Amino acid sequence: MTCRKPITVTSTITVLCVLVALSTIASAQTKLEGVIKGRNGAQIILQTAESPKVIVLLTDSTDVGQFQGALKARTKHMSMAALVPGLPIKVEGTYNSENQLVAATIRFKGNDLEQAQAIQAGLAETQKQAQKNTEELEKQNAELAAQNAALKEQSEKLAANKAEIDAAVARFGQLDDYYILDEVTVYFANGKVKVDPKYAPQLIALAEKAKGIKGYMVQVKGYASSSGSASLNQKLSEDRANNVANILLQQGHVPLTNMLAPGAMGESRQVIKDKAADSEAENRRVVVRILQNKGIAGL
Repeated sequence: MTCRKPITVTSTITVLCVLVALSTIASAQTKLEGVIKGRNGAQIILQTAESPKVIVLLTDSTDVGQFQGALKARTKHMSMAALVPGLPIKVEGTYNSENQLVAATIRFKGNDLEQAQAIQAGLAETQKQAQKNTEELEKQNAELAAQNAALKEQSEKLAANKAEIDAAVARFGQLDDYYILDEVTVYFANGKVKVDPKYAPQLIALAEKAKGIKGYMVQVKGYASSSGSASLNQKLSEDRANNVANILLQQGHVPLTNMLAPGAMGESRQVIKDKAADSEAENRRVVVRILQNKGIAGL
């Protein structure tokens, strides 16, 4: 009897140690349920009912499976690639020193995976379209900025040209005594404002002559016959003067600073006062003159 008693005590202690060890292991295991909100490689961000962010760590030994069958009694082994955002999962594992849940097993339902994949496909397409829209918007903004810059530059040039013309007109307006050094008269058909091409060489020659004269100004005045209404004749004379001025500027290369603003005289200053055909033709005209102030000519 004395020999068997120690054996009984030792066996009891051994059993107790095993039970404590098993209890410790069981208490270290953690089970969570939640939805995958994001994934970065081996790390999964899990949202549970208790916490918006639990870090789940995948390892090479993590067992990933999909419940199958009507009673969900069977499990199909799955790749970790199936763990996509939006998928509800059940995780079992232990926490490491960094408070990350090291997953031993992960389970999910088949229909949940299909829904998560469909959501991801829709999100990918939405993100792709959003990126495309963003790039298109950036392109349009860049084009709009370039157009605005061009318009601003053009507006500044027009303002500068207008200032130069106004200054030239003001300067010329102060000159009461000037020479008419040369002139060209351009005639037009009845009701027409287009310049006959035959006058272009004469206008270009006049422009070249003007450039050799110190302090020159080019004066352009348009006229119309007295046939028709006064308002129509005023418009005709204005358009005729502008068209002639454009030839001087574009083909004769006369600087804007040396051009007086085209004048529209309408049906005033008729050459011949009767309305015979020849008289009407003489009045449908634009007169271009090279002017030089006598004071400047005497310098």
